[in-house]
Amino acid sequence: MSAHPLIFDRRRIRRQQQRAQARIQEHNFLINWNLETLIERLADIKRTFPKVLLMSARHDPALNDKLKSAAGAESLITGDLCPATSLSLCMDEEFIPFSSNVFDLILCPFSLHRVNDVPGTLVQLRRILKADGLLLAAFPGGESLIELRQSFMKAELAQRNGARLRVHPFIDRQQAAALMQRAGYALPVIDAERLTVTYDNAFRLMQDLRGMGETQALHMRETTMTGKNLLLEMARTYQEDFGEADGRIRTTFEMVFLSGWAPHQSQQQPLRPGSAQSRLADALGTQEMGAGERAR
Repeated sequence: MSAHPLIFDRRRIRRQQQRAQARIQEHNFLINWNLETLIERLADIKRTFPKVLLMSARHDPALNDKLKSAAGAESLITGDLCPATSLSLCMDEEFIPFSSNVFDLILCPFSLHRVNDVPGTLVQLRRILKADGLLLAAFPGGESLIELRQSFMKAELAQRNGARLRVHPFIDRQQAAALMQRAGYALPVIDAERLTVTYDNAFRLMQDLRGMGETQALHMRETTMTGKNLLLEMARTYQEDFGEADGRIRTTFEMVFLSGWAPHQSQQQPLRPGSAQSRLADALGTQEMGAGERAR
């Protein structure tokens, strides 16, 4: 029996990605953008990473060479839940098939947001990193698709007197920071960037999500049909509340980025409490006062 709750139906996710394979290059702009951003961030790290694992096979293949160059990699292994070619491994993020201390660098540009046991996956990734190896990851965060969520909710309240979860929840920055610390990464850094994308209408947005293999895949999903009338009301509401002057609609994608290192004794360590060699009061040129004393 699983020790963690089943939030996502992983078999359904695999089927979604299989259906999207044939035309993924027409819809993978977010995956490409995430991976390109992670590659750019490698430029700020003045070292090489000989052995690299890229947990993605839905991106533009041309980015593989760009990654190898940026990392100074001697070898690059790619893997995905549903790889499009035989050049990539079939790899479930929840059951990573490598022994310990293998990789110098791991990149996850668009996969951690639909994993049931995110802490467990992060621990597995840390295990297969060599000491002082680096994890770089990116995934949709808490503000992603907020317009679509609000439009579905408003439409359902108007037509059915109740709202269901039509877009699955996302991890926010605070949760990501806690997960990295819980998984035992050293020097974790978490930040986010927000992208605003415009579409002709809500149906074109949903077509893009389907084309990426990123439609809803909750384990306990709503089994009743969405219905044509509800979709039309959602699209009308979306246009009314989030339409631009040119008639297009805006969509928010918040991308959360995280980095962390497998612990190593050479890394900077925080000082132990009470180990300071000088007083803060001396550095500030003020008088130190005990608890309960008041300055005049």
